[in-house]
Amino acid sequence: MPRSSLACCKLYISESRNLLALESIEQAARLYPEAIIINKFMDEAYNRVGYTLVSSISKKPSLNSALAKAAVSMVEAALKSIDLGSHSGTHPRLGVVDHICFHPLAESTLDQSASLAKIVAEAIGHRLQVPTFLYGAAHEEGRSLDSIRRDLGYFKPNSAGHQWASGLSVDLSFLKPDNGPSQVDPDRGVVVIGATRWVSNYNVPVRSTDINAVRQIAKRVSGRGGGFESVQALALAHGEDCFEVACNLLEPDRVGADRVQLEVQRLAAEEGLVVEQGYYTDFSQDIIVDSYLGKMVD
Repeated sequence: MPRSSLACCKLYISESRNLLALESIEQAARLYPEAIIINKFMDEAYNRVGYTLVSSISKKPSLNSALAKAAVSMVEAALKSIDLGSHSGTHPRLGVVDHICFHPLAESTLDQSASLAKIVAEAIGHRLQVPTFLYGAAHEEGRSLDSIRRDLGYFKPNSAGHQWASGLSVDLSFLKPDNGPSQVDPDRGVVVIGATRWVSNYNVPVRSTDINAVRQIAKRVSGRGGGFESVQALALAHGEDCFEVACNLLEPDRVGADRVQLEVQRLAAEEGLVVEQGYYTDFSQDIIVDSYLGKMVD
């Protein structure tokens, strides 16, 4: 199989503790064996799981593509098995299925990934009746993920202990979904779906009980605070006496994890805080491609 014909779907679900629910979601993906789950990253404190799926992609993607069918099938299974109203965790979320992003791999194009994102968003919005919002190359004006999240109150915890809990309460009258109903079911929420070039997720633990100090570090390391322009970061509670500077590296080839790690350490040292070694939540593009090709041969 040529390396140029592949695309990746990253799918983030607001659950990591209900193993029966996760099994049903993974079983839904296995109905389409050409779309393979290459990585599964679970975080119990965040109560969130991220799946990385890879499949071949045609020049003109359709809902018949394995990647699109697997993604929609996983979303449907998640909506049947997870109730956002009973969910809580220290990671923000807007829905049972919080975020889906498509990325081109190898020599496939961003336009192909954008087509897949729009196809999946339409299926979720109209068939599954969940409001969907498009961003990046999938949106006609290139709206950012960050802007949608801010408009919908994503970054504001609604429960004690820096947690997000219970169903989604948001008024969509000022922000019309791209697909699906204009009213939100609190127990299902909304789904934000986009297509971008590769984004790496890198989290740096900081030993502290002071959320404001870690928030300042996250702000200063990111573009919005005068730090790295291609880095987005926020501070999240992660276990006892620990917060994480959770980073989206929008151009990881230009500003990678090593530079972010050193900058977080420098800023934390100013506050007398101890920083632990950070970690990626997914594999690199090359490893993902090689893993997929190897599994297809097997």
